[in-house]
Amino acid sequence: PGATPSSHLRQLVEAGLTQRYARTSVPPDVRELIDYELKLIAELRFEPYFLTVHDIVAFARSQGILCQGRGSAANSAVCYALGITEVDPARMSVLFERFISKERNEPPDIDVDFEHQRREEVMQYVYAKYGRDRAALAATLITYRAKSAVRDVGKALGLDLAQVDRLAGVFAWWDGRQIHPDRIREAGFDPDNPTITRIVTLAGDLQGFPRHLSQHVGGFVIARGLLERMVPVENAAMAARTVIQWDKDDLDALGLLKVDCLALGMLSAIRRALDMVAQFRGVAITMQDIPAEDAGTYAMMQHADTVGVFQIESRAQQSMLPRLKPATFYDLVVEVAIVRPGPIQGGMVHPYLKRRQGLEPVTYPSAAVKSVLERTLGVPIFQEQVMQLAIVAAGFTPGEADQLRRSMAAWRRKGGLEKFEQRLIDGMGVRGYSEAFARQIYQQVLGFGEYGFPESHAASFALLVYVSAWLKRYEPAAFCGALLNSQPMGFYAPAQLVQDARRHGVEVRPVDVCISAWDCTLEAAASAQPLHPDALPILPFPHHPAPALRLGLRLVSSLSEAGGGRIVAARNAAPFANVADLAHRAQLGRRDLHALAAAGALHNLAGHRHSAVWEVAGVADMPPLLKGATFVEEAPDLLAPSEGQDIVADYRALGLTLGRHPLALLRGHLHQRRLLPAATIAQTPHGRQVRTAGIVVGRQRPDTASGVVFVTLEDETGTTNVIVWRDLGDRQRRELLGSHLLGVFGHIEREGEVVHLLAGRLVDLTPLLGSLPTRSRDFH
Repeated sequence: PGATPSSHLRQLVEAGLTQRYARTSVPPDVRELIDYELKLIAELRFEPYFLTVHDIVAFARSQGILCQGRGSAANSAVCYALGITEVDPARMSVLFERFISKERNEPPDIDVDFEHQRREEVMQYVYAKYGRDRAALAATLITYRAKSAVRDVGKALGLDLAQVDRLAGVFAWWDGRQIHPDRIREAGFDPDNPTITRIVTLAGDLQGFPRHLSQHVGGFVIARGLLERMVPVENAAMAARTVIQWDKDDLDALGLLKVDCLALGMLSAIRRALDMVAQFRGVAITMQDIPAEDAGTYAMMQHADTVGVFQIESRAQQSMLPRLKPATFYDLVVEVAIVRPGPIQGGMVHPYLKRRQGLEPVTYPSAAVKSVLERTLGVPIFQEQVMQLAIVAAGFTPGEADQLRRSMAAWRRKGGLEKFEQRLIDGMGVRGYSEAFARQIYQQVLGFGEYGFPESHAASFALLVYVSAWLKRYEPAAFCGALLNSQPMGFYAPAQLVQDARRHGVEVRPVDVCISAWDCTLEAAASAQPLHPDALPILPFPHHPAPALRLGLRLVSSLSEAGGGRIVAARNAAPFANVADLAHRAQLGRRDLHALAAAGALHNLAGHRHSAVWEVAGVADMPPLLKGATFVEEAPDLLAPSEGQDIVADYRALGLTLGRHPLALLRGHLHQRRLLPAATIAQTPHGRQVRTAGIVVGRQRPDTASGVVFVTLEDETGTTNVIVWRDLGDRQRRELLGSHLLGVFGHIEREGEVVHLLAGRLVDLTPLLGSLPTRSRDFH
């Protein structure tokens, strides 16, 4: 009572500082930052915005929902004090003007990540507190791309659904506006057919046009008055959500404040992993309990053993890790940021690595430049460094430097950097810097037009990188289980996550209707193996054995979550006697029973799959009057499925197998074709011609890679990283995009621990898989 927004914000900040620096006094430079930021926030009257974001974050934390601010807001000491972000300004260099600038005169934009599977609780809190008449999500405009344009035009011009699917299916995610006749022929159509010609023409014209409005990923607009008096509002397709019919750019132009309540799957996975560990070991553990700067965790990352680890599991990051060899938290900050279009296009990557490895001297033209670039060995890696260089070396004001940063982000689309070029060069010249150095800095600025990370944002992500890597290193069973329970997310499908966990010594147990919960859970391992030796001195539970991982019912394809819940509830009341007892007490219908039988989840009640399918058929077809009745009928002695049949059924019903890898069964055929396993490829010398084959588990075609496609192949011995140059990809597009089992002829390229196979020829070996269903995760 009686408090103003300014005084209330100051009170919350002071309370937060006391909590943040409980063991020490507030550092003087942090106190200075706080006073400066609060003064500017008050001058711009942004206090209500900060109080609103703090309220949302405080609600999430009160409900045990993990959350963390990121983006430019991590440059704010006030946001750190309020608990919105986790980047300590005492440990990291922050630049508040990257977040709020008086010259920019625009509202701040705070991005907060919440657990993916609990974000809806936060969103409904916002609606409940502020009202659906005053709070709504921004819209996003979905425009036509090649696939969607071909689909809509094809249907409008009379193609049947199968023809439309076939025609749209030949387009890759990177195909631009031009629809090449070869794509039409690949789909089995004549490019000269008048109808097809018309479809191609209209689809090409349609690309880039608006198709429909969708919900923004999390941009909330919260207004003091009724939103409908300012903007058009409608009910969303999703229940209990309201959407503004304008996108974020329209709302920015109107000056409306927006809070981004984003969903991050890794936060869900981390929280679940910590909960699983606490439940199994009986000792509560939080992110803050995880020891900092653990050598074992960094050693694992240096060997690119990062499947499932946040931000550093991609092909590009795994190639960078053995070269950069992160050994400190700040190294992780650099690792997160350096594999980005900005540093790559600006030519910063190789100079940084050479200097880090001692192969190139680190020099600075002045002490002022050294103060900005020393932490990254004289190479600008982050957006803030470009801004700081403009300030200390060219005389820009902080606000002008922020305008430079904004122009950097937009110049590829709109231009506008030219006005800064001469100012930057002249400003450096006046201060004694050579024109060559000034033009080098300007070229690096242009590179950041391709998207570079703010240092504060990279630091926010690096925290999650470290926590997830530590969990993988010391709690691999819980980490794998948490990732499986948080799907879909990440670069790798459940099959690859489970394969990786087993390579790390985790005992993975099958889905079992008599044991499994809905989620994957931890169980006492039969072998009672101790934890990783390196973990013993630092863990709060050093004498507990490493657990086994039990797969959950959630992995069973076509099993409803409601059905899974009824199974667990009925089993908690009493164990199941047989399939009929299960069906009756869990009230399972034909669909759920068949899903369990197909997944092998009825093994303890009905034996192998064929027997389970037989029993389920009898129970599912029982008349309602006889449901629950007990019949004693001797089951026929059915032949058990072969190993290959079980593996195919596993992949079809679960997306993975705990049996042998499918290629282990084909190794004889592959050996006859002189196709080497991944383990052999990994040991092959540089330049050697080889041939291999593997199941395609991922394709990636970054925008900065000049059309290069990176393919990950998996077999029973590991993975092989394949590079497909653009010319080969264009020539063998069908094999590249359509193969599930891909043969590759090429030569080895080795740089230290990093091994790639440069493809010279691709062969589609998919027929060898028979009916085995596989799916690749493909990314830009």
